[in-house]
Amino acid sequence: MKIAFSPVALAVLCALAGTAQAQQSSTPAPQDIPYPGTLRVDVDATDLGRRIFKVRETLPVKAGELTLLYPEWIPGNHSPTGQVAKVAGLKFTANGQKLAWTRDQYDVFAYKVNIPEGVSELQVEFDYLSPLNRDQGRVVMTPAMLNLQWNLTVLYPAGYYSRQIPVQASVKLPAGWSYATAAETASKAGDTVQFKTLPWNVLQDSPLFAGKYYKQFDLSQGETPVKLNVFADAPKSLEAKPEQIAKHKALVEQAYKLYGAHHYDHYDFLLALTTQMGGIGLEHHRSSENSGSPDYFTKWDETWGGRDLLPHEFNHSWNGKFRRGVDLTTPNFNVPMGDSLLWVYEGQTQFYGYVLAARSGLWSKEQTMDALAGVAATYARGRPGLDWRPLQDTTNDPTINMRRPLAYRSYQLSEDYYSGGQMVWLEADAKLRELSRGKKSIDDFAKAFFGMDNGSYQVKTYDFDEVVSTLNGVAAYDWATFLRDRLDGRKPLTGGIEASGWKLVFGDKPSAAIKAAEGRSKSTNLTYSLGLSVGSDGGVGDVLWDSPAFQAGIAPGMTIVAVNGQAYSGDAIKDAVTAAKTGKAPIELLVKNFDRYDTYKLDYHGGLQYPSLERVAGTTDTLSKLLEAR
Repeated sequence: MKIAFSPVALAVLCALAGTAQAQQSSTPAPQDIPYPGTLRVDVDATDLGRRIFKVRETLPVKAGELTLLYPEWIPGNHSPTGQVAKVAGLKFTANGQKLAWTRDQYDVFAYKVNIPEGVSELQVEFDYLSPLNRDQGRVVMTPAMLNLQWNLTVLYPAGYYSRQIPVQASVKLPAGWSYATAAETASKAGDTVQFKTLPWNVLQDSPLFAGKYYKQFDLSQGETPVKLNVFADAPKSLEAKPEQIAKHKALVEQAYKLYGAHHYDHYDFLLALTTQMGGIGLEHHRSSENSGSPDYFTKWDETWGGRDLLPHEFNHSWNGKFRRGVDLTTPNFNVPMGDSLLWVYEGQTQFYGYVLAARSGLWSKEQTMDALAGVAATYARGRPGLDWRPLQDTTNDPTINMRRPLAYRSYQLSEDYYSGGQMVWLEADAKLRELSRGKKSIDDFAKAFFGMDNGSYQVKTYDFDEVVSTLNGVAAYDWATFLRDRLDGRKPLTGGIEASGWKLVFGDKPSAAIKAAEGRSKSTNLTYSLGLSVGSDGGVGDVLWDSPAFQAGIAPGMTIVAVNGQAYSGDAIKDAVTAAKTGKAPIELLVKNFDRYDTYKLDYHGGLQYPSLERVAGTTDTLSKLLEAR
């Protein structure tokens, strides 16, 4: 028998069920007390063919029930993305005897084991079965390199803050491989590396890249070491020119000039140039995990579009790791995070990722302006979803959607706190310059907010009120209203462009940024004309909500077979859009949808539309000043 509930009644029942589950879970809450002893973890990372990490742990215990946790809420992911489903072969032993275990019914990341009397040490063994292909997740093991993230290979005791648990870790690597990590090496015997004992939160924040083909470049400014550690699928990708490395070194220099302090005792960029290992850009306090094209150095002029990644992740050492939103700062990796301040954590980092790419020379000014035009166009014409959903609510997306694909990205919205937040901070810079008559800028905020406690990498939390008070310390204004108007959807997100002396315009020639993006994705971008992007095979990848393509009935996942009776190609559809500008006939697309072929008529005559930025005569060009090297 089915029982129908009203939506309100169903919501109440779900809430009560969630409360009951939380109440029934017996996982001990973390306490800020020292863990009595040291957790030892040894990882064998040599099974490259089957892509298995074999883990053995040893930890001190006492009689009674013990709860061990597998990390669920991973810093930088802002969401419960722990890969517990990939743990297999779990075994607990003590004094040579196997111990039974159970999983907490309401907390599937928690394992329970009863420790007998007389047992003082527990051994834990398991396999982490890393993905074999992209359908299973990000590939982290290939024949030429691997990426070891400690949160994937450690069970840790519940009941303690992660910083109170000392961990001594080791890894056995494939024969002859090099490695790089922020964790300091204690000793090395053959291909087994023993690391110095670290608090669990610091070890988790110190992932490792290793590989067959490796080169290190020194980017240090002053006495604090900064290294660029590059791993590649093939040795030819490691051939970097001195002038290319000089721009990476300038990134460090420009960051130091911006913030006036740094928050690490050493820093390691981990960069994989690969088509085999899964892509990544993930921040850590003393390092970052990054990936790029194998042609990153060897085709420098063609691969520039991805060169804001290292500036972005490097910025996070200040913004997100040292200074962190109070609701994102949790005592261990199984306490839920709050993402309300991601428009600072990620939004301002996105902003400064572009700025430092320009100031360091990793991007030219023209490339930066092209990239900014694309962001501005997104929030001027490409996000109709902002009519129903404010930017602030997108900070919930790491938990709501966890970066899964969306049917209509422009209407549903997803993690717009990155680029939408970037637009908020661009306008904040323009406003600071206006209020101070050019004497102050967003750089003054950056130095005041992030530039203290030089050398320290202890987390310093902040909240909305501190963001507002720091802005007021630079130039007095009603900053709370300024920010809330944009975050809550009462003001558009594009005001910073014209306030900086420029305006967004559309023309029929694609910018270098659009050409570069089309080249990387092997697609044709007609977002601001027909309202879609199409792959080289005719596959429709995205459709802008309420665009001509959407109104005609075209949806993502369909395949365009022909354009006005001619076989589909990127040039054919661009030519059809251009021709329609001077004619009255609709553009006809023959489209395959499952096993049907239908003709769709798009009554569009606006020609090709690509965004760019154009100077506003008679205004001050503060955007160019923002992008100038310091």
